[in-house]
Amino acid sequence: MSAPDRLPGWQALRDRQAELANVSILELFERDPQRVQRLTLRFDDLYADFSKHRIDDAAWRALHALADASSLRDRIDRMFAGERINVTEQRAVLHTALRNRSDRPVVCDDRDVMPAVRGELARMRQLTDAVRTGMWRGHTGKPIRSVVNLGIGGSDLGPHMVCEALRPYWPDDLTVHHVSNVDGAHLDATLQRIDAESTLFLIASKTFTTLETLTNARSARQWLTQRLGDDAAVARHFVAISTNAEAVAQFGIDPNNMLRFWDWVGGRYSLWSTIGLSVACAIGMDRFEEMLSGAHEIDEHFRSAPWSDNLPVTMALLGIWYANFWGAASHAVLPYDQRLQRLPAYLQQVDMESNGKGVDWSGRPITSYATGPIVWGEPGTNGQHAFFQLLHQGTRLIPADFIAVLEPDHGLAGHHDLLLANCLAQSEALARGKTLEQARAELIAQGLPPDRVEALAPHRVFAGSRPTTTLLLDRLTPRSLGRLIALYEHKVFVQGVIWQINSFDQWGVELGKQLAGNLTEELRSGARPDRHDPSTGALVEYLRSRRAAQPAP
Repeated sequence: MSAPDRLPGWQALRDRQAELANVSILELFERDPQRVQRLTLRFDDLYADFSKHRIDDAAWRALHALADASSLRDRIDRMFAGERINVTEQRAVLHTALRNRSDRPVVCDDRDVMPAVRGELARMRQLTDAVRTGMWRGHTGKPIRSVVNLGIGGSDLGPHMVCEALRPYWPDDLTVHHVSNVDGAHLDATLQRIDAESTLFLIASKTFTTLETLTNARSARQWLTQRLGDDAAVARHFVAISTNAEAVAQFGIDPNNMLRFWDWVGGRYSLWSTIGLSVACAIGMDRFEEMLSGAHEIDEHFRSAPWSDNLPVTMALLGIWYANFWGAASHAVLPYDQRLQRLPAYLQQVDMESNGKGVDWSGRPITSYATGPIVWGEPGTNGQHAFFQLLHQGTRLIPADFIAVLEPDHGLAGHHDLLLANCLAQSEALARGKTLEQARAELIAQGLPPDRVEALAPHRVFAGSRPTTTLLLDRLTPRSLGRLIALYEHKVFVQGVIWQINSFDQWGVELGKQLAGNLTEELRSGARPDRHDPSTGALVEYLRSRRAAQPAP
């Protein structure tokens, strides 16, 4: 296949961008009184407004032509069919099978994977029911009151985000914690808040060799056995989620307390698997399966809806439009719901680890077009008092997603209307802007003298026409959250197809891991750091000299 910038639609999009460069979003509304209705999509209680974008029908037609020329429909079918579309690792990509709620088989390597998926879900239910009902007893006979998930990357970001988002569904007598950082301060702070006799640790590691996770697991094991005085306690206080049964047994975990998943589950897409065990402990297995159902509904929509009505495809094509034709290097995710505070961090991995690639499917360097954007954000209204200044008046074009929930899970009067008003006001302000004439008129109305008006007016100007999508949910439930997550997953996949990159490997994280192994030994020993660049070698020497100068504890 030709490179994307040589496919039909690409040059048409360049031409269309040039035509629209001097057309404001407000002008687009004036040209088309039905713009809001035509550019709003609904999926049950999910309402998506795409009207505040610098795009017209001609650009949409060119984007849809680009999707067709990229064989997007075929790629979607191949993913759901279990083909090995992760070409560098020769693996299928079947996180959608984990949430398949239909009776359809999902075949990988000539075998239907659904019986195994359903089997692990049944084991998750048995385990979480035992924890939540108090039937699971620790080494001293106490029921479990704290669950600590030890994982990193996809084994932490997704479960942590979902647990925080669905905190209103937690039982009163159980707390769930997530520890990821190898920095001992993270684990230490958690250990200080829990009781060894009533704590269950979940070690989430596909290979059971992940350095950060296993370091935390060994420290947690030592902490537990010291307090309970018996190595046998490990069997009642640790559960593994892994593919490496031998390593799990060596750690001291009862093989019956190991949940499995498969190599066709990528880490950042593993939330839907047994990696979501901490979520199931927090909200219960019925609600976990409601989340799977919500994601499955988006899967079905993604597979079948035409491009013009397809939510993930629409979001993806808008991202292509801004990244490749408007020069946007980043994308802001702005949830106006405190419960979604971890969503931007979760989407950073889903997007940037997937599409932060510089070679195409064939291994050819990509030099003529941009790939994945920088994804970032914070909850509103906090972000308004931090970085919105740059969104409104900075020199960079930054498309943004505003996400809001119509019904709160609290009863504090007045708060939610204020929150929603801010969400709508910010997207309106980004689209509308303020002209120099408007700024002057405001200052004159305040009674300022002419010289002050002319001095201050340029600082009150907002360019406007800053593109935004607004996503509204009726309520933040397991089902609606499942839909939202799947929406972004498929958006990322579509963009990877158009950019002709493998969205399902992550070789970029490997080199740093390899070097860290060498450096760990050098920091602990007296070996000369002569295998590094001069800067790194000097830093090793400095750290060792400072340690040597410190008094012994």
